[in-house]
Amino acid sequence: MVGVGETYVPAFALALGFGPVVAALVTTLPMFLGSLPQLAAPFGVVHAQSYRRWVVTCARLQAACFLPLVASALGAPLGVVGLFAVMSAYWGFSLATGPAWNAWVETLVPLEIRARFFAARTRWANVALFASLLVASLVLYGAIGTPRALPLFAALFAVAAAARFLSASALARQSERPGLSQGHTPLSPLATLRLLRGRPEARLLLAMLGLTLGTYLAAPFFTPYMLGPIGLDYTEFTIVTATVFVARIAVLQLLGRYASRIGVSRILAWSSVAIAPLPALWLVSHEIWWLLLAQVLSGAAWGAYEYATLLTFFERIDARSRASVLSLYNAANAAAMTLGTLLGAAAFGGFAGSAGNYTLVMAVSALARFAAVPFLRHAPETPAPAEPVAEDALSVQPGAGAVATPVLATIPELEKREAQP
Repeated sequence: MVGVGETYVPAFALALGFGPVVAALVTTLPMFLGSLPQLAAPFGVVHAQSYRRWVVTCARLQAACFLPLVASALGAPLGVVGLFAVMSAYWGFSLATGPAWNAWVETLVPLEIRARFFAARTRWANVALFASLLVASLVLYGAIGTPRALPLFAALFAVAAAARFLSASALARQSERPGLSQGHTPLSPLATLRLLRGRPEARLLLAMLGLTLGTYLAAPFFTPYMLGPIGLDYTEFTIVTATVFVARIAVLQLLGRYASRIGVSRILAWSSVAIAPLPALWLVSHEIWWLLLAQVLSGAAWGAYEYATLLTFFERIDARSRASVLSLYNAANAAAMTLGTLLGAAAFGGFAGSAGNYTLVMAVSALARFAAVPFLRHAPETPAPAEPVAEDALSVQPGAGAVATPVLATIPELEKREAQP
């Protein structure tokens, strides 16, 4: 679904002729709009009286969101508003499954095999995502700017829908302990804010949101920049996109082994500094080898940053409150991404872009990232876990690594770890 579907929606917007600003906004604004209903999703689980019923319904509705895209690619009118509405629904159903799925899956996988199971699951999910990115690039090879591009997008989106429908079918076959959801006690957004108020995690969250805002001044313009002024074809663009994802995964694997020696707070400090100048690297050269090198550095920096912020932020939250905190975190992060994109669009100067517009947003983004770095240097120290923390990649972001959500069942509780000899 992600590899042949969601990743290519900005490129699809360009193929429809909507322009670089729309292609940039479609990566973030629908995510923000979709994050708002998911704040009420935990209460939807209570109403549905079943984690499985809620998750499967949301998964099927998310799959159905690709059908209007297929119709649009085949000639049915959709328009900018329609595209944003479809993608907002897509993200709404995607994010709404997260808290319920996290609470449900903890009861499906026994504790004694949980770390190994989710490590293997994440590994194979990443392989599938990488393979699907490459397959999509082969399907679209040589199609940019040609009449056959839109029918090919229709085929890819149809495959993405089928994959998610298959996923929903597999989810429907899982078991659920009778009465499991009756013990679900979600926190409201206001109660979650009160929980975080005055804690180091709240200050860390604000610093993270500042860096996210600065990043998304430029990150959503990566796709139109690569397919526009740089002149990459779809295959080259996919290779550049896949490179950042592979580098991110490789670094996450390494950090899982060596984080206890390095220290999580030090990883956070180094990675945030490394993230700051990344947009400027895209401007140095248009040669493919340089773009690949820049993406390796980007993936490594973002992988380390996400690892450190995940541990520092979520491990200090009580396990019973993590699902509600995750919902608020998703909404706040999506809001920062959208605000950054809107400010970037304003700096870009409208819908008639040029290479100079891209240079401006990338320079502003780098300065904003550097401004956020000092606030991330005072995060509380967190011990590195013995086992890796698993995550799901919700989206591959060519200019910012990925949008990922943690599997909360694999995050150990800090109090229990500190009590161990």
